[in-house]
Amino acid sequence: MKFVFYTHSLISDWNHGNAHFLRGVMRDLVRRGHEALALEPLRSWSRDNLVHDQGRVVLDRFKDTFPDLRSQIYPPDFDHEAAMADADVVIVHEWTEPALVERIGKAKRDGGRFTLLFHDTHHRAVSSQGDIAGLDLGDYNAILAFGETLRQRYLKAGWGKHVFTWHEAADDSLFKPRPEVSKQGDLIWIGNWGDDERSAEIDEFLVQPVKDLKLKATVRGVRYPQHALDALNDAGIRYDGWIANAEAATAFARHQVTVHIPRRPYVEHLPGIPTIRPFEAMACGIPLISAPWDDAENLFRTGTDYLIARDGADMKGLLKDVLSDAALRDSLIASGLETIRARHTCRHRVDELLAILARCGTPGATQASAGREAAE
Repeated sequence: MKFVFYTHSLISDWNHGNAHFLRGVMRDLVRRGHEALALEPLRSWSRDNLVHDQGRVVLDRFKDTFPDLRSQIYPPDFDHEAAMADADVVIVHEWTEPALVERIGKAKRDGGRFTLLFHDTHHRAVSSQGDIAGLDLGDYNAILAFGETLRQRYLKAGWGKHVFTWHEAADDSLFKPRPEVSKQGDLIWIGNWGDDERSAEIDEFLVQPVKDLKLKATVRGVRYPQHALDALNDAGIRYDGWIANAEAATAFARHQVTVHIPRRPYVEHLPGIPTIRPFEAMACGIPLISAPWDDAENLFRTGTDYLIARDGADMKGLLKDVLSDAALRDSLIASGLETIRARHTCRHRVDELLAILARCGTPGATQASAGREAAE
């Protein structure tokens, strides 16, 4: 089958976590013999910032890292109808411009033979409801929501006839333990500052515990204002800026522990959605300690696959325990890896996608799912 993905960017992961997951899904589809193409706009906030930050050479680095991935940049006068004419499946990410979301739906209504899915991987359904409510999704076959609470939001608001939960996951061909890499520090956090959605939490669950324990720590990410950089420096935390997501596994391998600090909208309004970084961290075999979040869908085994810190003082104590107890570290690593490998890789999500497409009546989806099961 031919899959066409409308995305904000496949090439850039600069403050754009959906690129992580989409790359893994597309790579698995290609490995199974399907065709996968990403279409991204000429003006992409993430890609523009990446080039400004790192230079255009970073675009060539993407091609070298992911030679199996195809992405096409479309200009304002792009012929979208022609691009979709031979597609079996078209998946439109929720950051796509509203007018284009509607245009793609019209192409389906006017006889497009493809199955059309809308993919939501953000919290705008609760933080900016008008943006989602204003989208014309009437011609879409189904909605893919990256958490059950988000799925319920769509159903309650009447934004889609058929809504499926489709969590993110780790591309375990990239995110895997690297035992050959030597340890160089105690703690690493890979995360962006963002829009003040977790500034207090970063201070409580990262900066202050590291400062009090005098840990050798590194932060990677973007959009840190000067006052945040000053706080990191005051705590003795090294700030190394943007990191290509494909290099995160090596960065994790150089450290003994990592933390997860959810953004406030997920904690307060969308329980059960961890976002993608915990999947990737556990897949890399690094112990994970999280600030509070509610694993409402039982994706993991709390206290076994990862630890939860109730507050900053608890985080400080758990960091001391993990860094001083090799047996505890080994247990968290083994349990986290077991759960990821059993339930949360991009292979699992492609299986789920094919099952959803089969329910939507997509020609070829049932055969693709059966072929996978026979191979296993």
